[in-house]
Amino acid sequence: MEVIFMNKLSRTSDQHEDIAQLWIGEEENMWHLGWSRYEAGDREDTIWYEGTSWEELLHIYRHQLAMQMSEGYRPLLQGLYHENEELKPRSYAGQRLHCFSELYGNEQLYEDLCAWRRQKAASDRKAPYFVATNRLLRLISAFVPHTMDELMQLPGVGESKASEYGLEWLEMTSGIERSRSFPLDWVYTVLKEEEYDSWLYKQKEQKYKQELDKFLTRKHVLQGMKDGQTLEEIVIRSGLSRRELIELLETLDLEGYDTDSLLDVELAVMPEAEQEAVWSAYEELGDTFLKPVLHKVYGGERPEAGSLEQVYERLRMIRIRFRRHVETERNAG
Repeated sequence: MEVIFMNKLSRTSDQHEDIAQLWIGEEENMWHLGWSRYEAGDREDTIWYEGTSWEELLHIYRHQLAMQMSEGYRPLLQGLYHENEELKPRSYAGQRLHCFSELYGNEQLYEDLCAWRRQKAASDRKAPYFVATNRLLRLISAFVPHTMDELMQLPGVGESKASEYGLEWLEMTSGIERSRSFPLDWVYTVLKEEEYDSWLYKQKEQKYKQELDKFLTRKHVLQGMKDGQTLEEIVIRSGLSRRELIELLETLDLEGYDTDSLLDVELAVMPEAEQEAVWSAYEELGDTFLKPVLHKVYGGERPEAGSLEQVYERLRMIRIRFRRHVETERNAG
């Protein structure tokens, strides 16, 4: 195997240094990505990826490397993540506050704030994150503001949020002692640089995990279409809901992927006359909203064949083809 990339990393803890190597190799048109750890003269190899997709390798590389760096490993040669550019966020001060709050927050207060949020979201009929994000509740639990002025020094608390929920938050924090007070400038000296760097890499780990999951989901969907699977079979294969899968099909079709094989299978149960009526409705009403098309074709009544959800699925699948047709004609003109 020809190694085309390698970097040495180390981690020091309790006067002991762990050494590891990250490497990428190529052999007979196959990519290999691995992690080699050295301890007491022994070498332990872990293969992260073997396959033909360079794009998949890169997704796994970023995620796995972020995991190792969040655990304290640092490279001998900088540039694995363009660290000098990426590790200095625009809101440097705010990020340090977030870091400290996640590492040193009051867990009991945080749990109480989460319970309050669930009740408030239910009573206000809002999604919990619209009431307050996890990060904001972490900030409150770590710094324990006792006044409205202190509360508004936390990132994410503006006048609107403070006026809506501030008094309730202060009621929950008023009886809790704190070791340090506002303003919060002390955080920037108390928080260790290594703690902050590891926390930043943990954020990268989460980000790259989401990107890897998204990539693998697309891979499963594309392979499912190539294998001639049905919508339900691809749902099982990918872990997406039917609605999420159709939304992804819309995106894939716009990107130029061939979705016709799957559309043919799913629309085979729909009479041609019905499909033509839907197409005509799109021509007349446009393709932005589905409900007017539903009413135009079915007269506002529940269609006899299949559930209403199934009919909406078919409307969306026909819309994929309709939009592609409109785009083709526009380009030809």
